[in-house]
Amino acid sequence: MKAVVYYLTIPLIYLISVLPFALLYRVSDFLFILVYKILGYRKKVVSANLRNSFPEKSEDEINQIQHRFYRYFFDLIVETLKTLTISPKTLKKRVVFADMTVFKKYYSEKQSIIIVMGHQGNWELGGARFALEPLHKLFVIYHPLNNKKFDQLIYKMRTRLGNGLFAMKNTLRGMVEQRNEITATAFIADQTPSPKGAYWMEFLNQDTPIFTGTGKIANKFKYPVVYVSVRRLRRGYYEVHLEDLVPNPGDVEPEEIVARFTKRLEKDIQELPETWLWTHKRWKHKRS
Repeated sequence: MKAVVYYLTIPLIYLISVLPFALLYRVSDFLFILVYKILGYRKKVVSANLRNSFPEKSEDEINQIQHRFYRYFFDLIVETLKTLTISPKTLKKRVVFADMTVFKKYYSEKQSIIIVMGHQGNWELGGARFALEPLHKLFVIYHPLNNKKFDQLIYKMRTRLGNGLFAMKNTLRGMVEQRNEITATAFIADQTPSPKGAYWMEFLNQDTPIFTGTGKIANKFKYPVVYVSVRRLRRGYYEVHLEDLVPNPGDVEPEEIVARFTKRLEKDIQELPETWLWTHKRWKHKRS
């Protein structure tokens, strides 16, 4: 049955992917009306997340953020499909780096790094764009999908321009195997971990469990931690910003590393709340 769904869906996915951006956003507008306005996809989850994260905001302000978020959410979906076929020339035009100094510095030192980022802006376009730079070989940590066909599609989408992937359970092994190369290993580390063994801190005004694995790996390998944000300039255009977040991770406790990342991400979310992934049930666990 999963294979049937895949073969019925794949022509539509590629049809959307090859559309010019002007038509691509008409698809996004249609999805906004159908999935948000009519079907109300995850509206309760998004509304609760926003109210709890911004208790100081009025109901009208929350509704405005929610509206802008869903507008952006469907743009994110069609833009992600576009990465299946987007040309390097178009990608360079639509995603630019504000300043490459941090990456160039570590590459010139032949120093591998760890990238930390959140589900904000278009992380898929940002990752694809990094593949076009003659710098570190980028490996992205990901969760393989249960549907093997769609997992293969995602793998193709994320690696077609030269990036690599590590399945989460194979992260350490993959990094050890690549230790003689100059790599950048990207952790998108703002989803919900198991509360057992998680590090708890306040994030967006809520008691929140945080993955500690990123901090432990940075501390173990002594790879500098670079914070990356992919900021939306306008529809279909992004600017990538870099920050040398933890230059000496061997001297910093793992919990402090993830705390710095979490607070830095929080600042970006507060500045542009509509471009973070509010549909995720981020606060489903409570501290025991």
